[in-house]
Amino acid sequence: MRIDIVAAIPESIESYLDYSIIKNAREKNLIQIYLHNLHDYSANKWRRIDDYPFGGDAGMVIQCEPVFNCIEKLKSEVKYDEIIFLTPDGELYNQDIANELSLKSNIILLAGHYKGIDQRIRDSLITREISVGDYVLTGGELPALVLLDSIVRLLPGVIGDATSALNDSFQDGLLEAPIYTRPSVFRGMEVPKVLLSGNHKEIEEWKYQQALEKTKKFRPDLLKDRF
Repeated sequence: MRIDIVAAIPESIESYLDYSIIKNAREKNLIQIYLHNLHDYSANKWRRIDDYPFGGDAGMVIQCEPVFNCIEKLKSEVKYDEIIFLTPDGELYNQDIANELSLKSNIILLAGHYKGIDQRIRDSLITREISVGDYVLTGGELPALVLLDSIVRLLPGVIGDATSALNDSFQDGLLEAPIYTRPSVFRGMEVPKVLLSGNHKEIEEWKYQQALEKTKKFRPDLLKDRF
């Protein structure tokens, strides 16, 4: 899989790529990640990529030219399945979308900055717009990392125990059941006996019931179409 990230400040993303799951995936050649600095695609001698918005609004807007120059160059070299713009007014990201994107071959993530990007970029180049939540961040670099991390960990061979990702919260529409490790007793607090029983059927039933109760308590919205 290949993911290209186009950003105003790619340096804020770069260091994260050298740690943990993403580092392992790159070393195994399971993922290719390329960072592209929008300033490198500006024809302005000061490498400027933004300007004031028409209409008198406050803030600065990323211009068409650097984004078109960058993405058109990439598209001339690679066939992309999705060109995704990270924006607060996009579709809300969830595990189902992460699962779907993990099956793609080539993706571009466009991380906006400042007030946003010129609408003509969205109209002409973008195939999908995604939000990581109903709030506003300074830039799209952090959301790009959220998508990157959530996608990469699903790729076959990235996580040592493949079932680990399949048991995460949201994979089956429920929050994950409580988890425990050694010691079985800590400061008088005991691990539920069923988890120590070795009875896999009872353990799975316990996990399901716990996941259901947890979801009812913290995310009842996830259950509205379940029953």
